[in-house]
Formats: sequence, C-alpha cells, structure tokens
Amino acid sequence: MRLGALLIALTLLSACGQKAQLKPLAGETLPPAPFGAEVQPDADDLLQLDPQAAPERSTELRTRSEEREDDPFDLPPE
Repeated sequence: MRLGALLIALTLLSACGQKAQLKPLAGETLPPAPFGAEVQPDADDLLQLDPQAAPERSTELRTRSEEREDDPFDLPPE
C-alpha cells in the first residue's frame, strides 16, 4: 500500500517539470529592451545569468597547510 502511494507520488512529481519554451502570457509582452540595446531580448536571453551572478568555481585544492598573510582589516572587536 505504502509502496504504491510512493510510486504514484514520485510519478506525479516527476511529471510536473515544464519542457516547453517560455512565452509571455496572452495579452502580455516581455519587458522593454534595456536602454541602448539594439534588439529586444527574448525569454531565453532574459533567463541566462551573467558571469557575476554565477561565477565559475575554482577547483584548486590545497595540498598542504600554508601560513596566512597578515590581514590589516582583521581587527579585534571593540
């Protein structure tokens, strides 16, 4: 009984992802083009993150302990 309910719930949950292209609602338009832009961005362009919002991660691992440099802003609390 529980297994059947779990399978049904997982099936419904997996079916709720949208695979279609995004479009504005009927009667609505996309936001106006940014000032100075020559073309109106479409929905896919508006959903892409700029590099500052999603920076690439550094995968450099420390192989040994290193002494920290002196930080002039690391002050004790007053």
